[in-house]
Amino acid sequence: MSQDKTPVSPVASDIVSPDIVWHSHALDRKQRETANGHPAFVIWFTGLSGSGKSTLAGALEQTLFLQGIKTYLLDGDNVRHGLCSDLGFSEADRRENIRRVGEVSKLMVDAGLVVLTAFISPNRAERQKVRELMQAGQFIEVYVDTPLEVCEARDPKGLYKKARAGELRNFTGIDAVYEAPEQPDIYLDGSQPVETLIEKLLFILKSDGILPA
Repeated sequence: MSQDKTPVSPVASDIVSPDIVWHSHALDRKQRETANGHPAFVIWFTGLSGSGKSTLAGALEQTLFLQGIKTYLLDGDNVRHGLCSDLGFSEADRRENIRRVGEVSKLMVDAGLVVLTAFISPNRAERQKVRELMQAGQFIEVYVDTPLEVCEARDPKGLYKKARAGELRNFTGIDAVYEAPEQPDIYLDGSQPVETLIEKLLFILKSDGILPA
């Protein structure tokens, strides 16, 4: 993991009002990491709808929890019930959805947690913006590469069926583009069993020193 950095205030152009100032707190991320016994970072699962992102994120969170790792899972559908309930599915709203999730993830990392997210997040540029919110090594992009035909056969929410029938517009993989990661931090073949992929994830996270062995 990268060395800790002293928080800096946002640049003036990012500040809504001159009355808003950045406050440094007595406790910092490094102290929380020490107390928790592990580093804090984001594991960002990306892939098509039905690729297995949520299933993998949930299974990994359970495994990490049993190992004493303090985690929190941000799921795409759950976030849209509250934090992003005012957003639709236009291109602009999808960008805002990911921006908000990125900012929340950053706060949770500062709280010393391992944050798992499961979002299609189809645009490379938006995923890169979230990466840039974090310090080096704090954003781990996991690409769940599952063929479209497999995702469509699974279709757990019936979304592909609606998209094919023209009832659902701008659906990623059908009439909207998914930009696959060119160099993901971790690549997973989403057609493999969940247990196999969890073992691979844990092996990489621990062998790379991201999590304690």
